Amino acid sequence: MPETKSQPVTPAPTAHDESYQICSNCVMDTTDSMITFDQDGVCDHCNGFHKNIKPNWHTDDKGRRDLEAIVAKIKKEGEGKDFDCIMGMSGGVDSSYLTYIAKEKLGLRPLVFHVDAGWNSQEAVNNIEKLVDALGLDLYTEVINWEEMRDLQLAFFKSGVAHIDTPQDHAFFATMYNFAFKHNIKYILTGANYSTECVKNPLEWHYHATDLTQLRDIHGQHGTRKLESFPLTSILKHKLFYRYYKGIRVVKPLNYVPYIKQDAVKLLTEKFGWQTYPQKHFESRFTKFYEAYWQPVKFGIDKRRVQFSSLILTGQMTRAEALVALEKPAYDPDTIKQDFEYIATKLGITVEELEGYRDAPNKSYSDYKSQIGIYKVGTAVLQRLGLEKRTMR
Repeated sequence: MPETKSQPVTPAPTAHDESYQICSNCVMDTTDSMITFDQDGVCDHCNGFHKNIKPNWHTDDKGRRDLEAIVAKIKKEGEGKDFDCIMGMSGGVDSSYLTYIAKEKLGLRPLVFHVDAGWNSQEAVNNIEKLVDALGLDLYTEVINWEEMRDLQLAFFKSGVAHIDTPQDHAFFATMYNFAFKHNIKYILTGANYSTECVKNPLEWHYHATDLTQLRDIHGQHGTRKLESFPLTSILKHKLFYRYYKGIRVVKPLNYVPYIKQDAVKLLTEKFGWQTYPQKHFESRFTKFYEAYWQPVKFGIDKRRVQFSSLILTGQMTRAEALVALEKPAYDPDTIKQDFEYIATKLGITVEELEGYRDAPNKSYSDYKSQIGIYKVGTAVLQRLGLEKRTMR
């Protein structure tokens, strides 16, 4: 492979630029172009956490009581049925630990729901099988049409945007919601949580995967075949129609219980023979490539800053430890050539073609049609009503 190039849409300040600044409390910095700092050099991510999330996040007796009330409703809804909820599982630590909590601690009867978009690592496959078998749960796997997934992912590569993982994420959201709607299931459990995810990715790093307008525009411009069976959803469909008309609720149990990532990994490893990953989201080979290599090299985006900052704010990592880890690349320099070749081969293109997409001019979500206005209004309304807590913006 030729020497890598990085061509951010708007050149992000680096540690060598006068305009560069890093938070004095976490490791978010001015590679997030919308970041702001107070007089003490603390960023809006940190201040937002202490203002909006921490006061309303209860893993104590209050959290236990709140969760018990939710679980009672789920069990009542599931009376006489084979299962009382569905639970998304990727094989990563969050969803794996949730599977254990749901069955062993909460006494729920979830149908474990997995979406195979064609990029599962062998570790993820093994972890899912181990948890499901050991806990005596049923597993439902939805396999996405590979030719359509491949065409959509290539369209995102060609588009020049940073959020090339949207096809996978969209498929996960759409498949789970559509399944719940079809089978009249009222509760979806997810491993999303404040403990490891309280800092959200800036929009320029990770645009809304449920924006159907943008997905269709990018595919319309760069795709080569129709999406006949690919699962689709939209922000209005799953936030309004499914939630308020069909009564489908998303529950995040990990927000109500003490959740320390390393303790969860230790339990899963010792109890189930679960295999760990080098980094969050690496259960998908595509996401591993995209977050560890593609975004840092092409866009100057390192999502470890978000992940580490979340752990810093929740007392699971020190800022010093995070800074040391960030000095090394997220990808393995010794194996990146093979990883690059694997992605190209899987997508049915040459290495040279994939290099061409990497070195082409970068674009932003704002260069394509979108529903960003709806997202902004919806987020503002939910935050004002107290239904959504965010660290920022």
